Amino acid sequence: MSFSHIILYAIVPIIVVMLAGFISGKKGVFSGADAKKFNKVVLDYALPAALFVSIVQASREMLVKDIKLTLVATIGIMACFMLVYFIFKYCFRKNTGADASVSALISGSPTIGFLGFAVLEPIFGTTPAVALVVAIVGIVVNAIGIPVGLSLMNASLEKQNPGSTKKTSAWKPVLHALGQPVAWAPILAVIWVVIGIPWPSWASPSFDLIAKANASMAVFSAGITLSAIKFTLNWQAVLGSILKMIMMPAVVLALGLLLHMNPLNLKMLVVASALPPAFSGIIIADEYDTYVATGTSSLTLSIILFIGFCPLWIWLTDLTLAAV
Repeated sequence: MSFSHIILYAIVPIIVVMLAGFISGKKGVFSGADAKKFNKVVLDYALPAALFVSIVQASREMLVKDIKLTLVATIGIMACFMLVYFIFKYCFRKNTGADASVSALISGSPTIGFLGFAVLEPIFGTTPAVALVVAIVGIVVNAIGIPVGLSLMNASLEKQNPGSTKKTSAWKPVLHALGQPVAWAPILAVIWVVIGIPWPSWASPSFDLIAKANASMAVFSAGITLSAIKFTLNWQAVLGSILKMIMMPAVVLALGLLLHMNPLNLKMLVVASALPPAFSGIIIADEYDTYVATGTSSLTLSIILFIGFCPLWIWLTDLTLAAV
C-alpha cells in the first residue's frame, strides 16, 4: 500500500473532521460539555455496536489465531504503561504518584476507542480482523489500564492527604470498566463466536446504522475537546509524546516478532499502538484536577506527530517483516 493512499484515506479525513470540530469549538457552536455528550454516544452506543457486529462475523479459527495478538497487546501496552508511570514518578522530582498515574493513563494508552476504526479501516479494510484488534486493545486500555491507573492515583492521593479518598475494593474499578458497553459488547461477541451461533445477515444493518457514526463522531468530538485545551509546551509533554509515539509501537513490534505473530495482525497492532494518547486520561486528569496542563499538551503534540508517525511505523513494520 502506498504512503499517498495512507495519507489521503486515513490521515487527511481525520485532520479535516477534527479541524471542523476544533473550529466549531472555538466559535462556540459546541462546548466541552457537548463533546462529553458526543463521547458518551461513541463509547456507549456507536463503538460497542461496531465492535459487536464486526466480531460476530468472525470464525472460531480466527479467534484461535488471535491468541498471540491478545498476549502481545496486553503485555506490550501494560509494560509501556508501567514504564511511563515509573519514568514520570522517579525522573521528575516535582511529580507526585498521582501525576505519574495521569501520565501513564495518557502516554501509556492509545486512543483506540476514538481513532481505532477511523485509522485502521481505511488502511486495512472493513474486516472482522480490524474489529478484533480494536476490541482487544480497547479491553486492555479500559479494563486493565484505567483500573490500574486509578488505583495508583488513589493510593498516591491517600498518601498525600490521609482520608481524602474513599477506601474501596481493588476490584471495583475493574468491575466498573467491564460493566461498560465498550468492554462487554466485544466480550459477548467473542462468546457468541466461540459457541458457534450463526449470525443472521439481516441483523447486521440494525447495528451498522449507529456503528457508522462511530469514527466521524469520535474524531469531531476530539476536535471540540482540543479547542477547549490550553496548549503549553514543556519537556514533560515532549517526553510523553516520544514515549507514546515511539516506545509503545517499538515494544509491540519487538514482542510480535518474538512470538511470530501473523504479519497482518502485527501490522495492525503496531499502528493501533502508535495512535495518539487516550482521551480518557485527560478526562480523569480533569476530574481529579491533576497534571491537566502537561497531559493535555502531550495529547495535542502526539496528535500532530501522528500524521508523520502513522505511515512511518507502517513502513518500518513492512521493512522489518521483510527482513526476518
